[in-house]
Amino acid sequence: MKLVTYNEGQLGVVKDDQVLPIPAVVAPNMVALIAGWESKAAAVRDIAARAEHPLPLASVKLKAPIPRPGKIMAIGLNYADHVKETGREMPKEQVWFSKMPTAVNGPFDPIQIPKVSSMVDWEAEMVVVIGRRGRHIAKEAAKGHVFGYACGNDVSVRDWQKRTPQWTIGKSFDTHAPFGPWITTADEIDAGGLGIRSFVNGELRQSSNTAQMLFDCAAQIEHLSQAMTLEPGDLIYTGTPAGVGMARNPPLYLKPGDVVRVEIDGLGAIQNRVEAASGEMRME
Repeated sequence: MKLVTYNEGQLGVVKDDQVLPIPAVVAPNMVALIAGWESKAAAVRDIAARAEHPLPLASVKLKAPIPRPGKIMAIGLNYADHVKETGREMPKEQVWFSKMPTAVNGPFDPIQIPKVSSMVDWEAEMVVVIGRRGRHIAKEAAKGHVFGYACGNDVSVRDWQKRTPQWTIGKSFDTHAPFGPWITTADEIDAGGLGIRSFVNGELRQSSNTAQMLFDCAAQIEHLSQAMTLEPGDLIYTGTPAGVGMARNPPLYLKPGDVVRVEIDGLGAIQNRVEAASGEMRME
């Protein structure tokens, strides 16, 4: 199934080009739906099968599927070609940083160029959505803790990222974690071999396959869960392939008016226009 959050926070199932509303009595938000999936899945499948009261997909505003996740963890240097283009050594251990929940952005909402930097870069990534709580999860059991997958863009402010060994602030500016357009449930897709691409203004910038990850999704979950309890609705950005702007000669960064698109086979696409930050507080 493809599950969305839309308009004022309503939940729905996407079927063909329609959204089938999920009543709040089933779940008030996506995290509650994910956490209670074992008892709620049958009701959602019934909604999808009956297809009553459909809304045209084009008529609704899609939000980030999880507007405020508990945790967003992201792995760096996880595709060999990206490691090579950055001039770094191949990592022997997984390289992790966090993105703050306030960075979350909708799949079609603007990416902001902050007032303090013009070095804003794109990174196409597959996003894993955790479905079942766990700690010390063995790699062989990791798939059972995955609820689904989505497209994401690990937007990065490169000068802020490089100022210190810790990347968190440079990865956590407001609007810099768009993902969606929906969550595709794990039972519907094999995420181990999906084509992943990014485009800027229609020009192909990245093209790879999730099979090229140095550390696959199961290895990532195993590693993270040694340190922290993974909970329903947590997000994992799983790394980006070669083709980012900072690796070009000269470097090429996003500017107001650009349009960034991330596509992943079987998961859909997100597309975000770039605009200058107004300096006003985000009210969502």
